[in-house]
Amino acid sequence: QVQLVESGGGLVQVGGSLRLSCAASGNIFRINDMGWHRQAPGKQRELVAIITRGGSTNYADSVNGRFTISRDNAKNTVYLQMNSLKPEDTAVYYCYAVSLTYYWGQGTQVTVSS
Repeated sequence: QVQLVESGGGLVQVGGSLRLSCAASGNIFRINDMGWHRQAPGKQRELVAIITRGGSTNYADSVNGRFTISRDNAKNTVYLQMNSLKPEDTAVYYCYAVSLTYYWGQGTQVTVSS
């Protein structure tokens, strides 16, 4: 069993920054892709960013240039640096990790106030 624990969410004003972290623990075989999704009220969950084990990244168009995903393989941790935040970034952010199957975090709330 693998557990993902997220931290770093909160309330921030428009234009501000937040850094999310997600640490994986438990019976980890080998973590390949890691990433973040988000879900805003009344909307479907959407992919925000993904990072491969080798460090290749991909971003949703809506966050490209503002968000940066990174990871520390030794710590089995993925990060999401979010800058220039907008009200439309308000959502619950979920991290995930792929290790033989998908594992998900419990979600962390990010609220951007105008």
